[in-house]
Amino acid sequence: MKNKKMQTDSLFFSMTLEFLETYLPRQLGRSPKTIKSYKDSLTIFRRYLHDECHISITTFKFKECDQKCIQNFIIYLKDNGNSPGTCNQRLTAIKSYLWFASDRNIALQSVALCISRIPQCKTPKQEKETLTEKSITAILRSPQKTKMGLRDRVIMILLYDSAVRLSELLCLTLKDLSLQTNEPYIRISGKGNKERIVAITLKTAEHLKQYLLAYHKNEINMKQYVFYTKIKGVTDKMSPGNVERFIKQYANCARKKYSQIPLKVYPHMFRRTRATNLYQNGVELELVSRILGHSSTETTKIYAKPSLEMLRKAIESVETPEKTIEGPLWTACSEDEMAKLCGIR
Repeated sequence: MKNKKMQTDSLFFSMTLEFLETYLPRQLGRSPKTIKSYKDSLTIFRRYLHDECHISITTFKFKECDQKCIQNFIIYLKDNGNSPGTCNQRLTAIKSYLWFASDRNIALQSVALCISRIPQCKTPKQEKETLTEKSITAILRSPQKTKMGLRDRVIMILLYDSAVRLSELLCLTLKDLSLQTNEPYIRISGKGNKERIVAITLKTAEHLKQYLLAYHKNEINMKQYVFYTKIKGVTDKMSPGNVERFIKQYANCARKKYSQIPLKVYPHMFRRTRATNLYQNGVELELVSRILGHSSTETTKIYAKPSLEMLRKAIESVETPEKTIEGPLWTACSEDEMAKLCGIR
């Protein structure tokens, strides 16, 4: 009993290093972005304890992490302008860490179970914008006919046609391209190091070939990034911020000619638009899920937005019942008899 009590009294942050640097990346295979999010959440929680509750990292114990403590932390986040989605992200990180700690120390399972019962904050569901065919065409026509304009146009075409994540596209190397075939494709290394093959159209493959002639004509190293930048003589893969910047620039330019382009256009919008278009054109949700690299179709459902045409066809598919002419219920009754049947005089 004494040993169990000592384990329950262990310091809350005593396992965070193992959780962040060993468990998440090596055992669960979580992406660097996910690990950073968890690290940020635990860091913010630690600073809240120190700055608001005046509790040191050297004294805060697992047994002190009760529902009231975490609920007050969520209230603190909301009071400081954090959205419900961000609050849920912080809560999820703490819950995950506690379940990890309870696996290491069974005495902590009661703490993990207690915190797991705290409900998520309700988040308002907002309609995610997509790009119309005219919007995409206008944006793709915006880059100038220069070497850099060719690069930017090919990136946007590939973002839409393949529906890959921006991070996946920027990690593409020359060996990941298969273009010399009637069925061209690219090999993607997605979340959790999961590989998948994504087909691209012959037209997109031709655009890629033009780009390769301009940027990789005499390239021998097949491990070279497809899309790269050269800064002070150092070649490295292109940054997401660079792509976000020029997409915003081209969208602003195209909006002058076509005003219906959304005010905010960003890389993920191409992925969302492609996924929605595939679904609306009759592609099965399971296949859309595979193209997007989702582990579950539940995740893909956020893109399964029916078009007005789909809604119209669904309404028209329901047969309207034939109109029937109703006759009087009583035909051979006198006025007094009818009144009596109705309970009146």
